Amino acid sequence: MRPDATRCLLLIDDEPAQRRLVTAIGARAGWWVMGAPDVDAAHKLLVGEEGKDIDAILLDHLLPGAEGTELIEQIRAVRPDLPLLVLTAHTSVAVAVEAMRAGAHDFLVKPLSPDRLLAALDAATDRRKSSGELRPLSEKITKPLAFDEIVGSAPEFRTALAIAAKAARARIPVLIEGESGSGKEVLAQAIHTASPRGKRQIISLNCAAIPSNHIESALFGHEKGAFTGAFDRHIGRFEEADGSTLFLEEVGDLPLEVQVKLLLALDTGEFQRIGSRIVQTVDVRVIASTSRSLSDEIARGRFREDLFYRLNVVHCDIPPLRARGSDIPGLARHLLARIADQPGMRHFSITDDALAVLMRYGWPGNVRQLQNVLFRAAVLCEGNALTAADFPQIAQESTFSKRADDYHARVLNGASAAAAFNSAPGITLYAPDGNLRPLDAIEADVIRLAIGHYRGRMTEVARRLGIGRSTLYRKLAELGIGEAAA
Repeated sequence: MRPDATRCLLLIDDEPAQRRLVTAIGARAGWWVMGAPDVDAAHKLLVGEEGKDIDAILLDHLLPGAEGTELIEQIRAVRPDLPLLVLTAHTSVAVAVEAMRAGAHDFLVKPLSPDRLLAALDAATDRRKSSGELRPLSEKITKPLAFDEIVGSAPEFRTALAIAAKAARARIPVLIEGESGSGKEVLAQAIHTASPRGKRQIISLNCAAIPSNHIESALFGHEKGAFTGAFDRHIGRFEEADGSTLFLEEVGDLPLEVQVKLLLALDTGEFQRIGSRIVQTVDVRVIASTSRSLSDEIARGRFREDLFYRLNVVHCDIPPLRARGSDIPGLARHLLARIADQPGMRHFSITDDALAVLMRYGWPGNVRQLQNVLFRAAVLCEGNALTAADFPQIAQESTFSKRADDYHARVLNGASAAAAFNSAPGITLYAPDGNLRPLDAIEADVIRLAIGHYRGRMTEVARRLGIGRSTLYRKLAELGIGEAAA
């Protein structure tokens, strides 16, 4: 019998190392993990006394002896009520489509990210999300976007894009802050693509997805025999990124001892593989991202202040989706177009009533969650247009979110709603209390929007606004926007 106050996950995977990893991740979040090497062993657990305790299933997509969709159907025949998550090394959207149509609730890609696994499990077992539309599909539609292809007209978002676009041409480090799913990876890719290094592949390392005792090897590499289990030489991401860009996702998760070595590598361009005496020199441009406040991490002693200043030469702060709700219609149409390009998918339009449902929701998972919701709806929709009926769980969840109600009252009225539905740039005229916002606040939003729209070309911004360049810079100072937003 499982311990008290825990949830039980049945993991069906033939790899002992993967079972140990999932068990460790689950234990930290109060999950008791039962392992099964194959479907036969899992079947015995599901129909036995222990099966009553199981709250969710995590299935490796390709186990020996059967295809993933057949496995899903077999498990569904035994326990159709249990949330089922699929884990796979495949990155094809077609695999996700097949798995979901066979009955999977979620689709997670290896290497497994602890945060995404736990988010998927929480969503799968949340009673309010029983119909499945909020399952955070980890499958990404990975086509990189240039700056002019990124959708969003909210002033704060356009300001972040303008800062990133100006920084792209330089070699200096960039730190991107924003909530999980807000678009940090998209922005990092755009910076790299617009840089002189853009013809080479960007190298990424998710610092939160690798055990702390392996992160140094993943970053800097190791020599054969450097430690137990080091059977071959391993080239680290820092060395792979020579002449290109290294994107460090969730840099706040780096252990302190690795932070010291990263700081030295950034300062000198030199590093050593673990177990090597040879000092190597590389030319690497670093972009880092974090979903937590590094200032708070510094105060708690978990992040080095000197490394923070080294990474934070240019700072881009991406607002959450709930703060730029007028972008949702344009984003929804853009994401549906990208989904339609994937194997097994087709084009869908989306109705205004469906957009109204999406705009009322608070989106705690940000743009990634919106993409996943649209992806699931597109997989299951049998018509040619997504309607409000295709998002019943989003409508239900909106009733639990006061911030969504506040946003609905503030934005979804009259001209603001019309502008949003037409994907036009919008400026919020009314404060949450229903009164008009101060003129200087509206003027600041207009200037920020213009700076973002014209990619920081201040002469063009001034000309389009009908003012002189000197007047524009005076207003930047008076309104507290600052040249960094230019």
